[in-house]
Amino acid sequence: MGNADAVIAILRNGHDSLAESVSGFSDDDLSRPSGAADWDVSQVLSHLGSGAEIFETRLRAAVEDTEYPGPDLNQGVWDRWNAMTRRERADGFLHANDSLITLYESLDAPTRDKLHINMGFLPEPVDVATSARLRLSEFALHAWDVTVAFDEHATLPPDAAAALLHAKPDMLAWVGRADALEGRTAVIHVTTSDPDSVFALRLQAPVSVEFDVPEQSEGTLRLPAEAWLRLVAGRLTARYTPVNVTTTGATDLDLLRQVFPGY
Repeated sequence: MGNADAVIAILRNGHDSLAESVSGFSDDDLSRPSGAADWDVSQVLSHLGSGAEIFETRLRAAVEDTEYPGPDLNQGVWDRWNAMTRRERADGFLHANDSLITLYESLDAPTRDKLHINMGFLPEPVDVATSARLRLSEFALHAWDVTVAFDEHATLPPDAAAALLHAKPDMLAWVGRADALEGRTAVIHVTTSDPDSVFALRLQAPVSVEFDVPEQSEGTLRLPAEAWLRLVAGRLTARYTPVNVTTTGATDLDLLRQVFPGY
């Protein structure tokens, strides 16, 4: 499979798995606190559903070569979803997310290779593979927000973790808060598993990852790739940190959690 093909297939697998759970949720399930601060499960599903609608609107504009939606698109969609009942959010998510993935799946091979989509927040349009990965990042992490409400040992699916580790575009400088370092700098030698990777986390302004790993570092961090992805997304609190996350030297998980507060 091509790059876009693989990501779209992972999106489908993730949706089908989450949809099976959501279809059986009771009203009490939808009101549970989620892994996202201040959101219950239904609000996470609202965010996933509204996001799917926004992604589909932009993807369809590219496919049909029509005018891209203006800057007011997102807020209008969010307002409508926020006004829904919990049950409407769950049902709406099931429809909207399936509709987006079905549109991705309908793209033939030449279109998947050549189409470019204006995402509205990036400096230039992106190809289908990048668009699908951006959606996968949003979907996988918020799907975790839902599943962890019922299983505190939940992790990101291995196929999603493999597709998202070091994926482009690199958003680390955007999600990292260098001001939390209060002038301190450090190079952390990071080793991930499932999949395996070795890289340097540079704690400075801007926060960055480099693959030219220096011989000397101030500390080390070993963890599963899915835990790394949750760390930089603000989802590796002490409660949800696996026992196989290890640190040495200057590596301070509490500081890293401040540098990556989440979004």
